[in-house]
Amino acid sequence: MEEQIELFSVWARCLAFIKKNAVMCIALVAAVVTGIIIPPDKTYVGYFDYKTLTCLFCVLAVVCALKNIDFFYMLARKVVQLFKNARMSVLALVYITFIGSMLIANDMALLTFLPLGFLVLTTTGKEKYMAFTFIMQNIAANLGGMLTPFGNPQNLYLYTKYEIPNPEFMAIMAPPFILSVALITLCCVIFVKPEPLSLPDEKIVLDPKRTVLYLMLFALSIAIVFRGIPYWIGLIVIPVVLIFADRKALKDVDYGLLFTFVFFFIFAGNMARIEVVRELFSTLLDKSALLFSVVSCQVISNVPSAILLSQFTGNYQDLLVGVNIGGVGTLISSLASLITFREYVKHNHGKTALYIGEFSLFNFGFLIILTGFMFLLKLI
Repeated sequence: MEEQIELFSVWARCLAFIKKNAVMCIALVAAVVTGIIIPPDKTYVGYFDYKTLTCLFCVLAVVCALKNIDFFYMLARKVVQLFKNARMSVLALVYITFIGSMLIANDMALLTFLPLGFLVLTTTGKEKYMAFTFIMQNIAANLGGMLTPFGNPQNLYLYTKYEIPNPEFMAIMAPPFILSVALITLCCVIFVKPEPLSLPDEKIVLDPKRTVLYLMLFALSIAIVFRGIPYWIGLIVIPVVLIFADRKALKDVDYGLLFTFVFFFIFAGNMARIEVVRELFSTLLDKSALLFSVVSCQVISNVPSAILLSQFTGNYQDLLVGVNIGGVGTLISSLASLITFREYVKHNHGKTALYIGEFSLFNFGFLIILTGFMFLLKLI
């Protein structure tokens, strides 16, 4: 009997791990399956983009350290307290997430600011706006991060792989970014009434020394991303400093995301060596890299789409746009969307179907408008 209980416990833990790291597990299976077709050899070493992995690790580690001292939480509360009605507060929450995704990546922005959205709406009795606010924060996180190389993981990868110049990167992403800001603002103005509310005071005191130290490390991370400093320096300096300053930050790093990249690098590298796949993907991307990348995101998510499709095209302009606007749509089009879904269901039991319906309506609306707009720009 005890053995059966222990076996059940192990099985339950395994299921919980798979559920929490579903995309990573899928990536692992994909890597193993393609590894059977293309057995491991010395070419595998060239699959990995070591700079992307290093930059991602450095940014995530420093963001975790700043989050542990409530830096982002304090900033968000200060901004929200400036506004006195529901519409402006929801707009503030969405804009904070939007800006946060440019600086700390979309998934970290959601993990940081979704709890604040829940706090604001529950403490002020505005739970009726919960689903809408979460959905807008999710869209803001996915689309806000498109403007900077480190805003979305797929951006960091493509920026590094194609060595895209900074001005060109910003120029490519500016049109969909500006339209996204306009659409998000319009939705908040239309669907949230200017009802009065107030947020209770909460005293938050930051450790000045740690704050300065972590902001310096964050600046170092950004300098590495923008190629100002060799990436290996960050890989040495940041872990060493955090070992002494905040070991928890190193433990809190989303290693599942890092391993997801590793496994998808293997999968994409193997797929590129399969002749039939290479010819098919190259043909489809030649016809429309923008449309094919958008559709691909809806099925296998934006990060794996960027890694996989980059093996078959040099048209990084359309690919970059496609894997960014393709982050809205289905629940699996972006890792960030799954984070939002998990957070909403955790606080709102029994409302899953309602949330998915509202989520799909807004996300596909944004996807259709943004895709149509980018095709229109190509024709002009």
